[in-house]
Amino acid sequence: MKRIFSLPGIMVSIFIIFCLCSFIKIDKEEWGFYGHKRINRVSVFTLPQDMLGFYKTHLEYLTDHAVDPDKRRYATKHEAVRHYIDIDHWEQALPYDTVPRNLTDALIKFGELLVFTEDGDTLQLIGGDSKVDKDNKFIVLGSRVSQKGFGKESVVIKFEEYRKFFQAYFRNQYYEDEWVVEGEKMDEFLAPYKPLFKSTKAQAIDHFSKWGISPYNYLSYLEKLTQAFENKDPKRILRYSAEIGHYIGDIHVPLHTTENYNGQLTGQDGIHGLWESRIPEIFADETFDFFVGKAEYIDDPEDFIWNAVSVSGSHVKDVLEIEKRLSEQYPEDKQYCYETRLERTIRTYCKEYATAFHLQMGDMVENRMRDAIHAIGSTWYTAWVNAGQPDLDEIESYALSEEERKLKEEEEKMFKE
Repeated sequence: MKRIFSLPGIMVSIFIIFCLCSFIKIDKEEWGFYGHKRINRVSVFTLPQDMLGFYKTHLEYLTDHAVDPDKRRYATKHEAVRHYIDIDHWEQALPYDTVPRNLTDALIKFGELLVFTEDGDTLQLIGGDSKVDKDNKFIVLGSRVSQKGFGKESVVIKFEEYRKFFQAYFRNQYYEDEWVVEGEKMDEFLAPYKPLFKSTKAQAIDHFSKWGISPYNYLSYLEKLTQAFENKDPKRILRYSAEIGHYIGDIHVPLHTTENYNGQLTGQDGIHGLWESRIPEIFADETFDFFVGKAEYIDDPEDFIWNAVSVSGSHVKDVLEIEKRLSEQYPEDKQYCYETRLERTIRTYCKEYATAFHLQMGDMVENRMRDAIHAIGSTWYTAWVNAGQPDLDEIESYALSEEERKLKEEEEKMFKE
């Protein structure tokens, strides 16, 4: 189909280009945050007219707060895992279909359930010898041994039966240090299987989250943003918009999908910053094309975000192999240089070396940034549509209160320390 350009359409395009040129300037002294701020900022211009006014009004907020999740990583132990998923820890090959797409299912499949009995035993019912079948339909409970000599036994239960129990009694303890349920509840669940013991308590242990939960966190934030739109709450709309933009950006970085996230397992320490920060800083302004088209409605957010994980994961091998090959060609004094940043002299990758890495990867970094921009705009748009397309012109502008400003200052202080 031929494209037909009208004068009004051309004028709109010129206006958008003018806005981008006017608003895109970002301080490069924000070392390491440049890419996230740029991506959030440009994502605003993918939005439809009914959303654009509100988001442009708060363009500086969405830019500045694009890095809040990174700063918060030093304030809470639960933050870091939201930024990545080391999918290759669980599954080496695409499409990573052995990892459940629902977080509860993943916590069960890769977790552990201990039951403490009145006889003084600690029985491992899930984890170890237990098995969850590949379709998540049945669980073979692990061996149960009693000090009274009853011997070993195994029980097959329906996955959904334990899932309901886990969801009711353990899932709401996700942010607690221990996930514990009283013995009576555990005995009530196990009663149909006629266990040879009485429980004092049961404890579920999370072995999954430490390897990252980024796609699950995305789905949670999408719900939060949708709710904020429904409530016409400018504070939360902006906060969740800015922060989900950061998480989406991270999911589009290949090294956020691998256990070897910084090349530490292959003697390539620092490659994460080279890919995510150094290359965008050098090339984004000069050569990257950030005109990605209009935001689109996401019909299946779960499939959408897992596809992003899969695409990022598919690039990991090339990223590591190309840099390893280059490191063998360049002497160390040609790989690392010293620059002044924030009134400090820091060691970073030389521009020539970063350029060679970028060229050998082709358009990988640019394309992942472009995909992230479109994904962010589409996510904002999807949340707004799912909330019933509220009139954003009716929502008051938002600025940090004095209390919030002080909290941000404290957060910034903790981050710098």
